[in-house]
Amino acid sequence: MKKKYVRWIVTIATMLAFFALSACGNTASNSEDGPVKFRIGYQVIPNAELLAKATNMFEEKFDNVEVELLQFEAAVDVNTAMAAGEIDVGLIGSSSVASGIAQGLSNQVIWLHDVIGDNEALVVKKDSGIKSLEDAVGKKIAVSFGSTTHYSLLSALKLKGIDEKEITILDMKPADMLAAWKQGQIDGGYVWYPTLGEMLEDGEIILTSRELAEDGIITADVGIATTEFIEKHPEVLKQYIKILDEAVEYYRTSTDEAAEALTGELNVSKEDARFFMDQLIWLNAEEQASEEYLGTEDKKGKFAEALKNTADFLKTQNAIESVPELEAFEEAIAPEFLKQD
Repeated sequence: MKKKYVRWIVTIATMLAFFALSACGNTASNSEDGPVKFRIGYQVIPNAELLAKATNMFEEKFDNVEVELLQFEAAVDVNTAMAAGEIDVGLIGSSSVASGIAQGLSNQVIWLHDVIGDNEALVVKKDSGIKSLEDAVGKKIAVSFGSTTHYSLLSALKLKGIDEKEITILDMKPADMLAAWKQGQIDGGYVWYPTLGEMLEDGEIILTSRELAEDGIITADVGIATTEFIEKHPEVLKQYIKILDEAVEYYRTSTDEAAEALTGELNVSKEDARFFMDQLIWLNAEEQASEEYLGTEDKKGKFAEALKNTADFLKTQNAIESVPELEAFEEAIAPEFLKQD
């Protein structure tokens, strides 16, 4: 299945470029009397933020706020802009968030734009004899080292009590993985679309990131805000989250209309737009405020632990030097904007 898609998960290589930058930047120039200028760094991902943009929710629903939407291609660019004081909120992957917290950056998590679901999966050859993760012992499985799929695979093995050394895990970029797959050099690969779709032509899925998320192994696209903007304009962030929450509801209750609205943003057909939307897990504000995710001001949720686990993984890959205690990850989550009046 060949589909036109935008890959949004940042690789560790691009992520590391940001952490050489200073966390200090220029502040936003907001008028004391006029509307607050709110600069949103977004990416072309089929989530509530992109849907809100496509349906003009920001223009129609914000009160006394001048919104500027700035498109970015990757998380490293979002991070660079945020460090330079050019945006107030932005979307980056959970690996980047975990690494930033581990290195003492002060931006805070305010929203989960999406939890990675069926768009990343472990696909195996139909004739490989692999029907479960346990069957992968002694087989050759490819993955892009340092990626969210690498983290997911190793976490899944740990969850099942399988020593990763019992499997030949090969480092391959998606294009190389597909070539090795077609030449019969590997038995399976943990990968994302569109490569996943092409491998499914003669393969089958035995594990998805959606299933891992249900077991607490979460990878996600995360909304972060600068501490300065949080302190100066909490009311704007409250409105922002309310709009995103309404966009999630619109997707759930009017999926066809939402898919139609995103065709222009994604540059795909309505059918493909719906397919890509449905691959992700969309959470509303109430769900994000639960113990399973961001939690509340009084009791932070399990996402803090997921971030720490991600940081632990990054350390094993020599991407970061050290990992702080869980408290540091809890302090980096600001769930107060999720509570809707």
